[in-house]
Amino acid sequence: MPSPAEQHGFRFPSLTATVPKELVHRASVAEVLLTDWQRVDEARFSVTAQWPRSHSFFTPVAGGHYDPLICTETIRQIGSLLGHAEFAVPFGHHFLLWELSLTVHPEHLLVRQTPASLDIDVTCTEIKRRGGSLTGLTYESVVRRDGHVVATGRVSYTCTSPAVYKRVRPPHTLRPDHRPLPLTAPTAPQSVGRLSPTDVVLSPIGEANRWQLRVDTLHPVLFDHPVDHVPGMVLLEAARQASAAALGRSSFLPLGIDSEFKRYVELDAPCMIDAQRLYQDEMPGAEEAVRVTGYQNGAFVFGATVTAASYSG
Repeated sequence: MPSPAEQHGFRFPSLTATVPKELVHRASVAEVLLTDWQRVDEARFSVTAQWPRSHSFFTPVAGGHYDPLICTETIRQIGSLLGHAEFAVPFGHHFLLWELSLTVHPEHLLVRQTPASLDIDVTCTEIKRRGGSLTGLTYESVVRRDGHVVATGRVSYTCTSPAVYKRVRPPHTLRPDHRPLPLTAPTAPQSVGRLSPTDVVLSPIGEANRWQLRVDTLHPVLFDHPVDHVPGMVLLEAARQASAAALGRSSFLPLGIDSEFKRYVELDAPCMIDAQRLYQDEMPGAEEAVRVTGYQNGAFVFGATVTAASYSG
C-alpha cells in the first residue's frame, strides 16, 4: 500500500538527517555532525557530514574560517560510528582515545552562505580484534568540500567492556557521588583565542605559559553528557588555547594538531598545562609551532604539537 506521501503525489528521493546520536556518543542531536555512511570494502568507508554556519562553541576564527576543532570532533565521531555500526561494538563499551592528528587547508575552511557539506573517505589501517570482538581501531580520514581537500586526520583508539573498564578505573570515580574539583576562574578569553569566558579551559596560576586545566562539567558542548574523566576534546581545546597564548594570537587558526593521550585525566585532581614555543630548527617544515603538555599528580597525561602559519599582523 502506498504511503500517505505517495498517495498525494510527493516524492522524497533524498532526505538528509544526522546519524543516530547514540552512534557518536552525543546526548544532544545538535552536536551530531555526521549525516550518513556507507561501507566501501572491508577497510574503507564513505562518510558524509555537515558543519553549521554558526555553532555555540566552534565559533568562526581568523576572519570567518571554520574552527579546525570542529573537524577534529567530526573525525572523532567517525570512530564511534564505525565501532558500533560496522564493527559491532556494543553500546555501553568504552572508547579510549590514544592518538589524534589533524592537518587543515584553511583556504577551504571559509564559512559561506550555506552550511558546509562534507564527503569523508575513511581508511582503517589497523583493525584489532580479540575473539571476534573489536578491541582497537586506527583510521585515516580525508575530508573534502566541493571536491577540495579540507583536512586530513588520523585517529587511534581502543575499546573495552564495562567489566574491564570498571577494573582499570579508580573505584571512587565510578560512584554516583564522584565530584570534580571546584570550578576555577578562567584566564582572559582574548589571551587564548576565545570570545567568552565560559569557553575558556585554562585558569591562570601566575606563571608564564603555564595554567591549570579548567574543568567545567556543566559546559553543554565539552561535557555533552556525564563522564568520569576529562574528555579528549577538552584536552585538545586546552592545547589550542595554550598555543594561542604562547604565540600571542587573539584569533587563532591552527594548521595542524598532532596529539597523544597517555592516561585518563581525572576530574578531581589539578591538571597542569604547559606550553613551549618551538622554532624553525626545532620543527622542520612548520612556520610556527607550540608543544603543549599536561601533567596530573606528577605524571605525563597528554601532549600535543600545534602548528600555525606565521603571524601577519
